[in-house]
Amino acid sequence: MKSYLVYILKGVGVGVANIIPGVSGGTIALITGIFERLIHAIKSFNLKALKLLLAGKWKDFVSTTDFYFLVALFTGVILSIILLARLFDFLFAQYPVYIWAYFFGLVLASVYFVGRTVEKISIAVVVSFVIGTALAIFISMINPTAENSDFFYLMLCGVVAVCSMILPGLSGSFVLILMGNYQLVAIDAINERDYNILLPVLIGAVLGLVAFSHILSWVFKHYRNQTIALLTGFILGSLNVLWPWKNPLYLLDATGSAIIKEGEKVVASYESYLPSEINMEVMMAFLLMFVGILSITAVELLANKNRKEKIG
Repeated sequence: MKSYLVYILKGVGVGVANIIPGVSGGTIALITGIFERLIHAIKSFNLKALKLLLAGKWKDFVSTTDFYFLVALFTGVILSIILLARLFDFLFAQYPVYIWAYFFGLVLASVYFVGRTVEKISIAVVVSFVIGTALAIFISMINPTAENSDFFYLMLCGVVAVCSMILPGLSGSFVLILMGNYQLVAIDAINERDYNILLPVLIGAVLGLVAFSHILSWVFKHYRNQTIALLTGFILGSLNVLWPWKNPLYLLDATGSAIIKEGEKVVASYESYLPSEINMEVMMAFLLMFVGILSITAVELLANKNRKEKIG
């Protein structure tokens, strides 16, 4: 029971990351030591598992799919998304610099801790790291499209967003921004329980999750070091999205005017800048960056302690 409570808490961390543009749930899964298990567990939902379920062989189905692990993890994810969507909406509106600073430190530290799990440095590993960094920077500079509530487009949003959510360094929320549907799906639909929007996104997410997990599992098995290097590059390249000091760039309609939703302009992306002076806000932001670095360091130390206890 204790271990499953830990998985629920890790799921909360993954869920929190997934509702924050620029932060990857996959990054949290990777640095908390559950990423590969998650991929293999999702991959196990195949025809064999379906046959076991239909045959009523529940114990075999549970062991084959790592079912209780997934239930605990996704319980945490769902709880965090439902309970914290409004809180983070408030925090980003009132204290954006502080929130971004904390997550910048969080992700910055994870570059080191994820990267050091590469077992052997080679030319292929270095090239993978550079490609991952370049891709993440390129994606962060893409201009977003306009909002679209078409059923099949929402399904596509679910497919693309969930794949990026489990891919470290690539934020599912940020991909939704690029596709024009972050406000519609991640904020409005969740807060208003709009199932006409959430259902097609969920269908796409489930289909995409199962398909992508098979691909990622195979890649990890055959090219583990190169894959970790690529993902580390993704994480590093995503840091520009998390920089605390930035001006909002608003989503525009066909006429070039800012789109207004519920009396407010819809933010599409941000333009980073350096603070012009050292004041209390800047010092507090750097302090929170340091707290973010300490948070990841503490998680890593605890994970190492647990691994040593299991070995011992």
